[in-house]
Amino acid sequence: MKSVGDKFPKFEKTAVVSLEPGKEFETITHDSLKNGKWTVFFWWPMDFTFVCPTEIASFNDHFEDFEKRDTNLYGASIDSEFVHLAWRNANPNLKKLKFPMIADTSKSLSHKLGILEKKDKVAYRATYIIDPEGVIQHVSINGLNVGRNVKETIRLLDAFQTGELTPCNWEVGQETL
Repeated sequence: MKSVGDKFPKFEKTAVVSLEPGKEFETITHDSLKNGKWTVFFWWPMDFTFVCPTEIASFNDHFEDFEKRDTNLYGASIDSEFVHLAWRNANPNLKKLKFPMIADTSKSLSHKLGILEKKDKVAYRATYIIDPEGVIQHVSINGLNVGRNVKETIRLLDAFQTGELTPCNWEVGQETL
């Protein structure tokens, strides 16, 4: 599994970026992560499930928090861009997403990352915080049945962006070590 200190792998994937006809899809590559910004890249197992839309909607609700931190936000699963588009159109909580939904249909990126669940071959709920040089600074993996905490992802991003030592439960405004 790719972990802290590893470079995020090279990839080229199609993503859903809009619901506007003719502008739905865009190609996203590893170069998109190297634009002088931090990146949060999160995975969910499959579209049209129960826990996944709650997480995706929460990341979207906090999109401006990531923007304030000069951070790219990408979501991905092993479903195709067409399934992503159908799900966005069918689920009212996903219609106004502000970040790309990346399709890893070949499972090549999830395989490179080492986050494929063995039995069903879907991606675990993985979250990566990647620095502006494309190096993974944080990774967390949840089992398939438990959603993550987006506010904790933001807290961790804040801590990494200080470049300082931060104590347990540190939050913006508190002393670093």
